[in-house]
Amino acid sequence: MTRVPEGLVFDVNLSILFTDLPLLERPAAAAKAGFDAVELWWPFGGPDPSGAELAALRQAIEDAGVRLVGLNFDAGDMAAGERGLLARPDGSARFQANIDPAVRLAGELGCTVLNALYGNGPGTDRDLAVVNLRRAADAAAGIGATVVVEALNGHENPRYPITSSQAAFELIEQVDRANVAFLADLYHLHRMGEDVLALIDRHADRFGHVQIADDPGRGAPGSGRMPYGEIFARLAAAGYRGHVGLEYRHEHRHEGPGAFDWRRA
Repeated sequence: MTRVPEGLVFDVNLSILFTDLPLLERPAAAAKAGFDAVELWWPFGGPDPSGAELAALRQAIEDAGVRLVGLNFDAGDMAAGERGLLARPDGSARFQANIDPAVRLAGELGCTVLNALYGNGPGTDRDLAVVNLRRAADAAAGIGATVVVEALNGHENPRYPITSSQAAFELIEQVDRANVAFLADLYHLHRMGEDVLALIDRHADRFGHVQIADDPGRGAPGSGRMPYGEIFARLAAAGYRGHVGLEYRHEHRHEGPGAFDWRRA
């Protein structure tokens, strides 16, 4: 059993776990499984959902007694393979239309991490991405939130340009906003051959959020080859105090985390 040290706290990503349940039933299922925190990819079909849709999601989260700790901006049709709108000339207007609704929803639920995915190429525009990240960061600052930039692995996302921590750091530095940080998805980084232990040791202070799954297979920690006992120990030793998002696949989806004992210290 992978040991979880004192000080690490976990949330469950309701866009990849509990997914055989309707969206509005997932917060209660997470609470029943013992979670007090959840995160979500943008769960609506467009950038500016109706007031009724937003109210229903807020009510489901509040009624379940869980906190929303991470929310993606609209990233396009994720199921169809889209991975963000930041840098896409054909998606920029949609991203901009989503900034206020996403920030407002996050603010109402006390969520302080908003993930902005870059977008697939070819044809992505780095300058456009910087402009859109600055707009998002400035809006998020109004609720005390951080915008995070995520690197994805190129094996599953061959048209996504940001595939390393270094590429993400360079973009973050170009944006030059104090509330823009790195989303360290350790599964994606490990798939790209990064030394995730060294990354934690050197750059944990730049992490705005952490997400985990094991490699290979994107299953729970302990199902693959990643040294999660040491990963958790290094995160705790480095002083990381944000949530660790469980963003892995589990064959019995309604059971949430499966065999991974995320509560054990």
